[in-house]
Amino acid sequence: MSVKLNDITSVVSNELKTFDVKFKNELKSDVKILDYVIKYLLRKKGKLIRPTIVFLSANALGGVNEKSYIAAMMIELLHTATLVHDDVVDEAPQRRGLPSINYIWKNKVGVLTGDYLLAQGLSIAMDNERYDFLQIITDAVKKMSEGELLQIRKTRKLDNDVETYLKIIEAKTASLLQACAYLGALSSSDNSEQIDALKNYGYNLGMAFQIQDDILDFIGKAKFGKEIGGDIREKKITLPLIYALEKADDKKKAAILKLMRKQKEKDFVRTIIDFVIENGGIEAAKEKQNEFKSAALDSLSQIPQNKYSDTLKRLLDFVITREK
Repeated sequence: MSVKLNDITSVVSNELKTFDVKFKNELKSDVKILDYVIKYLLRKKGKLIRPTIVFLSANALGGVNEKSYIAAMMIELLHTATLVHDDVVDEAPQRRGLPSINYIWKNKVGVLTGDYLLAQGLSIAMDNERYDFLQIITDAVKKMSEGELLQIRKTRKLDNDVETYLKIIEAKTASLLQACAYLGALSSSDNSEQIDALKNYGYNLGMAFQIQDDILDFIGKAKFGKEIGGDIREKKITLPLIYALEKADDKKKAAILKLMRKQKEKDFVRTIIDFVIENGGIEAAKEKQNEFKSAALDSLSQIPQNKYSDTLKRLLDFVITREK
């Protein structure tokens, strides 16, 4: 039976309700246009996976406290800022089923709103003198930027390989989920071994999470009107395609890369998806994902066993079995 996200978030439902109030209060602004944009942004409520990881990690060791809420707000502000900036870069018309900020108010407002969210996250750390949290968050922001830029370079060259792909997703995705578990643990415990175990869990969860995203681009269900094959259209060579290309002969590999580069054939996306499936790209990517799952489970075995560590295991199952 598949794991539902609601079953996971319900374990920290009280913490998430308190977080929601604190988060909204933190984002109030005297500048009318900014306050209006923020209120619109808050209508598009996400899955809250990142605050959930913070609270589960904190509860798994010592319990949620005010430091945990500070960590969760910093993470969510950073994450929301990156989504707003991504929409500007991608010229995305929608986010979570609603028109994006840049679509309604144009790019300048989108960029400035993202900047405000980032600054607010830094301000929370400074106001509460959580310089350790600030270091962890800024390291994650730096890695995320590096990962995105490396992916852009590889997209232009169409020469990605497994080693570089893993480096990209470590930076652009795993670094933030690692920070969630790390900050949650750090907020409630001073046991360095258990803190490191949860930090490693977050890293491996993040790697498995991004691999699943990339698998779903070939076989997933459409969400908010977004078709599968988006990575192909953006010329991103992700893990399933990398493995399929490794298995193909030089002639077939050249033909597929030409399709990616030119994008002129009517059904080029379907052709590439079929190529990946037929050449075992999905299965190979799942095998790599399972390596990260095993490493995450090993990390969880090193912390106290309670309902929160059990829920972190279920979160891992959710991540690798979700269909969209």
